[in-house]
Amino acid sequence: MMSGKIKARLAELGVELPEAMAPAANYVPFVTLGNIVYVSGQVSSGSDGLIVGKLGADMDMLQGAAAARSCAINLLSQVQAACGGDLDRLVRVVKLTGFVNSTGNFTDQPKVVNGASDFLVEALGEVGHHSRSAVSAASLPFGVAVEIEGIFQIR
Repeated sequence: MMSGKIKARLAELGVELPEAMAPAANYVPFVTLGNIVYVSGQVSSGSDGLIVGKLGADMDMLQGAAAARSCAINLLSQVQAACGGDLDRLVRVVKLTGFVNSTGNFTDQPKVVNGASDFLVEALGEVGHHSRSAVSAASLPFGVAVEIEGIFQIR
């Protein structure tokens, strides 16, 4: 069960974290080493299932940013699981690496991944500021629009 400040802020934003997704293959959803949590790539998904599409073909930048936001929500679900349900143990979002399913001539990957970055800062304040990479991918698993992995500091 989430507690405290972060839960209240997410509620203000109308966000309820989904159940942490199980891995789709032979890997674990996160690894904790000391106070650092490495979260495996979270694909774009919502209450209606996977968010699929290719930026620059059948999806625009705003749709891509919304897909990236969903990845950030899924990342927080994994961090919550890593923290035994207490998301207030999150100290800092350290780094995100965003992969955007896009055509060869699409160059707004950073604007797409801003959907995740902006959400994390809006939800977490200073704790949400992070370093990041945003890169193009010719395709992503299941045809999803975005996949984002993250590194988080906890207490």
